[in-house]
Amino acid sequence: MEFAARIEQWQLKQPFVIARERMTTLPLVHLRISAEGAEGHGEAAGVDYDGETPDSMVRAITAYLQGRSSPPTRREVLADLPAGGTRNAIDCALWDWEAKRERLSAATLAGLGPLKVLRTAYTLSLADPESMARAIKLAPPDAVLKLKLGGGDGRDVDRVAAVRGAAPGRRMIVDVNQGWTLEELNAAAPHLADMGVELIEQPLPAGRDAQLAGYHGTVALCADESFNTFADLDRMAAYQVLNIKLDKCGGLTAALALADAALARGYQLFVGSMLGTSLGMAPAFLVGQRCAYVDLDGPLLLAGDRDHPMQFDGAMLHAPPQELWG
Repeated sequence: MEFAARIEQWQLKQPFVIARERMTTLPLVHLRISAEGAEGHGEAAGVDYDGETPDSMVRAITAYLQGRSSPPTRREVLADLPAGGTRNAIDCALWDWEAKRERLSAATLAGLGPLKVLRTAYTLSLADPESMARAIKLAPPDAVLKLKLGGGDGRDVDRVAAVRGAAPGRRMIVDVNQGWTLEELNAAAPHLADMGVELIEQPLPAGRDAQLAGYHGTVALCADESFNTFADLDRMAAYQVLNIKLDKCGGLTAALALADAALARGYQLFVGSMLGTSLGMAPAFLVGQRCAYVDLDGPLLLAGDRDHPMQFDGAMLHAPPQELWG
């Protein structure tokens, strides 16, 4: 077995701004695994708010894979490594490697039927209301608009109103990235409902989910930073929708099992990402087959993409070509 893990820097078309950070370039870890005449690729951004960095992921990947004569099984990786970007990169590279070795699609290996085209959301970065309204011109006309909120300046409802005024017929969801208090959530929710917002993602900081028992609004709530692995399922009673990201849960193997468990408990699912190229979106596309909400717009936000990228027809995302992944 041979492998190579490297850090890449991908330029964003526009600065990407959320409640906790601003980015102009996106660092990603790329992993290649080669064995038995087949080659698999995986990508991870990691979970920055849990302390993961590209450097730490490359070190962890190298420590786990070096010295092996053959690739580990996905089951071994799931048992040996904690959830996070390191496991995601290895797991997704193994899915790709196994699919190419067996000459089967990853969807077939996952037990999925024919893959359907998915409608992705398009993210509007946090900015002043007028700038967010102008940014609609960058979004595909058929995309669900996902507004980043949590500005801390009392203008979040104004941001939504400005976008709604510029896009009166569009579906909208908002993502607060842990940026509100319960009082701010309850104050904003009636206005968001009046403007047709379908979903409020992660309004409160992770770890304060119990406070949501005091939420009085009618707009559905989605857990993101609060929901990472199976261990979090028992604490999600205040939410109606759960956001599964491969970097958070640690790969496609874990994501598919987590989706099954969440659906069995009656939750709707949201598939998202920590941003990435088509290589990062490709395995998440399989999870998206089970989701009510899809946010895999990473390639649309980048200045460039991988060779053999995933195809977007407006906001409609097609299955990855086998030359890319799976």
